[in-house]
Amino acid sequence: MTLRAGVTVVHGVNGSGKSSLLEACFFALYGARAVEGTLDEVISNGAEEMAVELWFTHDDGRFHVEREVKLRGDTAKTTTCGLETPTGAVDGVTDVEARVASLLRMDAEAFVNCAYVRQGEVNKLINASPGDRQDMIDDLLQLGKLEEYRERASDARVGVGRVRDDKQGALSQVTEQVEVKEDKELHDRLNDLQGELSEVTGDVEDKRENREEALEALEAAESVIEEYEARREEIDELDEEIDELAATISEAEGEREALGERIRSLRETADALREELKAAVAETDLGAADPDPDAVAERLETLDDEAESLRDDIEKRRLEAQEYESTAGTTRERADELREEADADREEADELEADVETDRESLEERRADLEESDEEIEALREELSAASVERSAVEAHRESVAEELTAARERVAELEADLGSPHVESVDEDRERVAELEADLETAESRVEELGEDQERAVELVETETELARLEESRANVAELVEQKADTLEEREARVEELREEAEELDAEAAEAEADAEDADADAEAAREAVDELNAEKATIDERRERLERIEELLEDVADNEREVEQFRERRDNKAELNDERRERLADKRERKSELEAEFDQSALESAHGEKERAEDYLDRVEPYLEEQRERRDELQAEIGAVENELEELEELRERRDELEAVVDRLESLYDEAHDLQRTYADLRAELRRRNVETLEAMLNETFRLVYQNDSYARIELDGDYELTVYQKDGTPLEPEQLSGGERALFNLSLRCAIYRLLAEGIDGAAPMPPLILDEPTVFLDSGHVSRLVELVESMTDHGVDQILVVSHDDELVEAADDLLAVQKNPTTNRSSVERSATVEAPS
Repeated sequence: MTLRAGVTVVHGVNGSGKSSLLEACFFALYGARAVEGTLDEVISNGAEEMAVELWFTHDDGRFHVEREVKLRGDTAKTTTCGLETPTGAVDGVTDVEARVASLLRMDAEAFVNCAYVRQGEVNKLINASPGDRQDMIDDLLQLGKLEEYRERASDARVGVGRVRDDKQGALSQVTEQVEVKEDKELHDRLNDLQGELSEVTGDVEDKRENREEALEALEAAESVIEEYEARREEIDELDEEIDELAATISEAEGEREALGERIRSLRETADALREELKAAVAETDLGAADPDPDAVAERLETLDDEAESLRDDIEKRRLEAQEYESTAGTTRERADELREEADADREEADELEADVETDRESLEERRADLEESDEEIEALREELSAASVERSAVEAHRESVAEELTAARERVAELEADLGSPHVESVDEDRERVAELEADLETAESRVEELGEDQERAVELVETETELARLEESRANVAELVEQKADTLEEREARVEELREEAEELDAEAAEAEADAEDADADAEAAREAVDELNAEKATIDERRERLERIEELLEDVADNEREVEQFRERRDNKAELNDERRERLADKRERKSELEAEFDQSALESAHGEKERAEDYLDRVEPYLEEQRERRDELQAEIGAVENELEELEELRERRDELEAVVDRLESLYDEAHDLQRTYADLRAELRRRNVETLEAMLNETFRLVYQNDSYARIELDGDYELTVYQKDGTPLEPEQLSGGERALFNLSLRCAIYRLLAEGIDGAAPMPPLILDEPTVFLDSGHVSRLVELVESMTDHGVDQILVVSHDDELVEAADDLLAVQKNPTTNRSSVERSATVEAPS
């Protein structure tokens, strides 16, 4: 249904569902917060789901909210919740309800306390305690934010005070630590330690100088000793080096001779390469017998360009052939259904015929294989029949021959052993026995030879029999396959004949399309022939390129050969130069050896050994003393370091104390600022409440005078705590609870309307508000006050309220409506429906 601007009255009998329309709007805006129970209650009995959509305008913007609730087992869940706004869509229950509360400047509770007077809650504000009433009205007037800010400022003040107290405690600790360290007189202690360290360091330096002198004497003695030992070692090393140089010179001369031989071999290879190059050049159009490599490379580049051009032409003609072939295929596709059948038959026939041809060739090959197998089998059988052994016994024969051969070899070994040590009593017997053994050995060795040949023949017979068995098995398999292929070939030939007869019958009706296709095929063939010609021309160029590439390789080989010859020649010359240098070094070393042998002095060596012993004795005594002094020096330095560290800590503590004093001062200032801010928010809230109370009291009195027709009351007073007092004409004050039921209803409606006007008109200017919704506001009113309620509703429209929704069955309110909606319930289905009454014209 559409709710128009002005006053809309929704009427109908009790229980028809009038209030459900308002509850649906409320639920669309605030969801579960608009339901007193659970979400299950918004779904009708017997239904599984519900949906509501609400379109509304607010602050010149149009909005659309949609909600769906479905049962999931025994629990109802919101499955869809979305809000479309002028600036974009909002999805999700939390985000949608937060955006609605921000738009309307009120949550669900504030909405029912101001804009939506629900049925049975007309006296809600009157019956509320002063504290609850204060919270309700402050929240509506946004004064609760100031209280929130005041509490935040108070929390901040308490937090700053806690931090300030912590810092003050830390400052006290640091101050105590500074005083403790200052009492240690660290600077005096440092001066004493540094004086003692200076004395110890001086003593260490003196002893160190004496030790250095002893070390120098030791080093001088050791130097003399080492010098004489070095001379002796040098003489020995010179002997070894002289021998090594002589051997190296001899080895290098041999290497020079080998390099000379290698150079001669390379020159011969170079001559052969030049001859091959000359022959290769003769097969080309190159003019010089020894062409320039750059000219060959340039010629190759030219041929590459020609080959690339030919490849482009070949590709172009190939694409033309493909295009003609495609044209032929497209032309055939234009043939009618009969031609398609004929093509299908012909294609199947061609495929079968190709298969038949392939099978026939395969069959012939198989038969040829059979003939070859038969010949091989026959040859192998003849070879086996020529042997003295049956075919089935060849393996046993090979094993028998192998055993005999083993026995014969063992006999030869026995005879050779006996021949080596015969047991006879005399020389004559010895000769006779040797001759006998030699004869037996010759016979046994001859037997071994015969058996070796027999074993080779036996092995060959086994291999022949194995090959024959394999060929016979293979021949049987091929024969079976040949028979199967022959049967299949006959069937396919019959099918080919049948398909060609069917194609002949259908072919006549597609002759014209076939002719066009054949023309295209001819063009494709011409293009393919052109491709073949171009390929032939490219092959000629490729052949010329290969010859030039070979020439290029030969030129590189000749150049490489010449470089290698030059390298070997340089190596040979280098070795000659090195040998000359080695000979010079050899002469020098022999001369040096003679000099060293002449300079050797044994007495100087003995004197150096004595000086070395004296220096070592002093060093052995001075080292322990120096170690003790060093330990004392290290201890003093450690103590000085500790004192200096304490001095640094003292300085750091002083700096820390200064920093903490500055922090405490800043926190004191911040604490005072937070206290001032807390008092400012409280004062501002009190001032705004005073101004709101003054305005609200004036509007409440104006509204109450309008709706209350009796002349019993003079005015209504609203104090700063939102305490309400009604004064009679004689000045007697009354609490709102002392009014009659109807008077309390009018009083509450007046208060609600006054609050609504204050929010709508504002103190500093108008603010957008949701519609004013009244659900059965006449429940406690007599007929006279109903007419005053009509005047109240009309006065609200005069004060700028664009839309007022009233649910009522009172005829006087119905007659005062700008728009009238009738709600009726079907007693059979128990479902309600809404109709706009024609008696009330919609405002223009």
